[in-house]
Amino acid sequence: MTDLIAGTLHRLSSQLPGRVSLSGQDRYAAATAIWAKSDSTPRAVVHCLTAADVQAAIRAARSCDLPLSVRGGGHDWAGRALCDGLVLDLSGMVRVDYYLENSTARVGGGTRAAALLAAVESFGMAAVTGSCGSVGMAGLTMGGGYGPLIGRFGLALDNLLGAEVVLADGRIVTAVHDCEEELFWALRGGGGNFGDITDMHLQLHYLPSVCSGMLVYPFAEARTVLEGCADIAASATDDLTLQLGLVTGADGEPVVLVMPTWCGAVKEGEARVAPFMRLGTLLAGAAETMPYRASLAAFDPFIVDGQRTFMETCWIPALQGGCIALFIEVMKRAVSPGCALLTHEFKGAASRRPADATAFGLRRDHLLVEMLATTDARADAQEQLRQRAWATDALRAFDAVALPGGYPNLLPRADADRARSSFGSNADRLSRAKRHYDPDNVFRSAIPLPSPARPDAPALILPHTGPLA
Repeated sequence: MTDLIAGTLHRLSSQLPGRVSLSGQDRYAAATAIWAKSDSTPRAVVHCLTAADVQAAIRAARSCDLPLSVRGGGHDWAGRALCDGLVLDLSGMVRVDYYLENSTARVGGGTRAAALLAAVESFGMAAVTGSCGSVGMAGLTMGGGYGPLIGRFGLALDNLLGAEVVLADGRIVTAVHDCEEELFWALRGGGGNFGDITDMHLQLHYLPSVCSGMLVYPFAEARTVLEGCADIAASATDDLTLQLGLVTGADGEPVVLVMPTWCGAVKEGEARVAPFMRLGTLLAGAAETMPYRASLAAFDPFIVDGQRTFMETCWIPALQGGCIALFIEVMKRAVSPGCALLTHEFKGAASRRPADATAFGLRRDHLLVEMLATTDARADAQEQLRQRAWATDALRAFDAVALPGGYPNLLPRADADRARSSFGSNADRLSRAKRHYDPDNVFRSAIPLPSPARPDAPALILPHTGPLA
């Protein structure tokens, strides 16, 4: 098998000269340096520039039964971008073509949020992104895409108009509402389980600025601050979203982060955000009118590549009642400065989409909670166990108030049972789509899907042609 793999990689290198790298080479090191430290050691990295490059890499991996993974933005906490086989590096597929006449853009599979926003902001346009500019648009969009614009424009996946996909059998297909409809449905929430997304067609929105900021309050005032946030959020319009964080500040002490974003009429922004600046003793921060891309930069100091990362996640109905006490108590038990609790709202336009319109399962108002523990990659096994245990205990603390399932983009690799709850009534349909488009599970280094559909579930009947020669 070793000789077969070596021969396959040699032929692939000849077919794609200069675009296959091995351990010890600079391009290999750069491509495998992702946000969360991974224990995987890829045999090779294919630096793809076109869909044809992706085709060649998939065929090579399948010919010698090598595991396959796709590296886009490289921001997945579970390190799913890397595997012990062949990594398809899309970081060179960074392209933004915008069409102002219909407010859309086409982006390459490796494009990150900041690059997309930079390309369109001079026209007063913005795309629906997550909360961090360094995140890859493909991974974010396929799994969901919570972010500051969710109330007004929905999830990132709600703004996907179409995608070019290289399937496991080598075909290149375009998935849109009237072509490969089942694939288009499954991509919007099912993640990269069905193929490699090399191009996406996205809806843009006229949004010349937002009013936003990161406000820092002392942890001693956490209850008052969080209760104030809950009161404001309860009556807020779709144009106002709120993210919260309980983190360790620069001085080593825990603090409360309050991050409101107003994306409605510019003249109303300061007045809408002002109440968040009067919640307690403001230690730092201010809310200002700025381009949307600039508002995402607030998280940049917290993004450190190569750390060992442990994460758990749950959904709760709202920030209210006993939930606030839970946030405070969990943070009090933090075992290191790398422990944090973060929230993201789900509301407005995202909640109004029918549950079966896309594969994304939970279409009701709720709050996404992240329990994040990070430590230096060189930390010993005991320290890693402490970090993991804190994240696990944090999840258990919310059991009594949590909704079934959790955000699939943040679930661990093997959590198929919880994934089934996450996708709700869409679970069986999603499993059938996986069986149809990737029956051999080539794209298994992706977010967890529901456990296989019931044996009595009807098969997915779709037209299917053979692989490309």
